[in-house]
Amino acid sequence: MHCPFCRHSDSRVVDSRTADDGATIRRRRQCPHCSRRFTTLETAALMVIKRSGVTEPFSRDKVITGVRKACQGRPVTEDALAQLGQRVEEAVRATGSAELSTHDVGLAILGPLRELDLVAYLRFASVYQAFDSLEDFEAAIAELREGFPGARQPGRPEKAPGADRAAAAG
Repeated sequence: MHCPFCRHSDSRVVDSRTADDGATIRRRRQCPHCSRRFTTLETAALMVIKRSGVTEPFSRDKVITGVRKACQGRPVTEDALAQLGQRVEEAVRATGSAELSTHDVGLAILGPLRELDLVAYLRFASVYQAFDSLEDFEAAIAELREGFPGARQPGRPEKAPGADRAAAAG
């Protein structure tokens, strides 16, 4: 590590601490040549390979932005989106791979989003999985119903027991 003051090619680590929930290491360094101190932040590079073949650094903000679009009009808070972004980043970093495809990132988003909001999950999945027909939506809804029997979305009133029979008889 070059000293930012005198450009000497070496430095000594004086202190190391984790930052950003353990994703970054903050090191305090001292130059043996000029004795000045400086701080460096180290993160493990995680690259995403896009469909076009271009690689770019993983961005938690891009994940949150994409999910936010699927959550428009849904009762999802910014805090919940931030937690989802953190969970996705932790999941993709836990793979141990330095490079991931956009497909892998999308898969990492689907699980936490499904737990957060089923409608937003269906919106995201329809774009991510390129639904082409009503059958694709029906299959995804059937899968959701199997995984979440009796699931109901927040803000939707529960039907009274027997309400369907009463409406049919009325």
